Amino acid sequence: MAIGSPTVRRRRLGLILRSLRERQGLTGEQVGTAVERSGSWVSRVETGRVGLRGRDLTELLDLFEVADTDLRTELTALAREGKQRGWWSKYADSLSGPYATYIGFEAEATRLQVYETLTVHGLLQTEEYARALFRAGLPVLDTEAVDRRVKVRLARQNALLAPAPESGEPGRPLALWAIFDESVLHRRIGGEDVLRGQLAYLLQATELPNVTVQILPFTAGAHPGMVGSFTVIKFPADGDPDVVYVEGVTGDIFAESEDARWYNVVFEHLLANALSPSSSRERIARAIDELS
Repeated sequence: MAIGSPTVRRRRLGLILRSLRERQGLTGEQVGTAVERSGSWVSRVETGRVGLRGRDLTELLDLFEVADTDLRTELTALAREGKQRGWWSKYADSLSGPYATYIGFEAEATRLQVYETLTVHGLLQTEEYARALFRAGLPVLDTEAVDRRVKVRLARQNALLAPAPESGEPGRPLALWAIFDESVLHRRIGGEDVLRGQLAYLLQATELPNVTVQILPFTAGAHPGMVGSFTVIKFPADGDPDVVYVEGVTGDIFAESEDARWYNVVFEHLLANALSPSSSRERIARAIDELS
């Protein structure tokens, strides 16, 4: 049984294989031709979107002239663990490919840096708020389909209470640093009662030692975060660089390397413009009072 997220294992394996390919001076198309696969298959392997069979991995390592037996053993273990099923697999019929990939990353992350422009982040949503969001955003879904999506969202929240995999500190849960545009406090998703309950829950969540919430006030004016919502995912292992997740209407985006560094810079600018955590709690409490 794999320790941690199979999604992260596949990504780590893909990063190593890409570096081995580049060391040999080969393109993805050349590798695909050599192992009787397509260049797009090589790309999916290197980005961790597909698992690898043992025979395929052996062919790639032979092609890349990898003689180090320890390295071959390590990569074989990664390939095997990458084919394991995460807890979210039982909801596969309710998850899109990119969303399932995101959950896989989140499952092994030690820290998330979140900026939300329209809604409370999924890890901090109440059941009623999440249900109202799904009903409004996906009106074609029946009640059962909405229920399954809500269950996935609530199950994800266990990460804020349970130990983070491979954190090195037993009992340490996922750290969440969330910045919300002030409009999130006033958008009456599900109506006044649902929003009031959501804001009360959000205020309660700020008492967790691993959760920090800050509000970006309307008075901040124009700011770098106007590009839209995003999540920076940080992992415990040095070999797993940051991934940025951007949810879109026509398709979700996973950004890495220079793009990930850019989003980290944007997040730092947002921190500079946001209210302090204590002032943010006061702003949330005031929004609750206004609803009352």
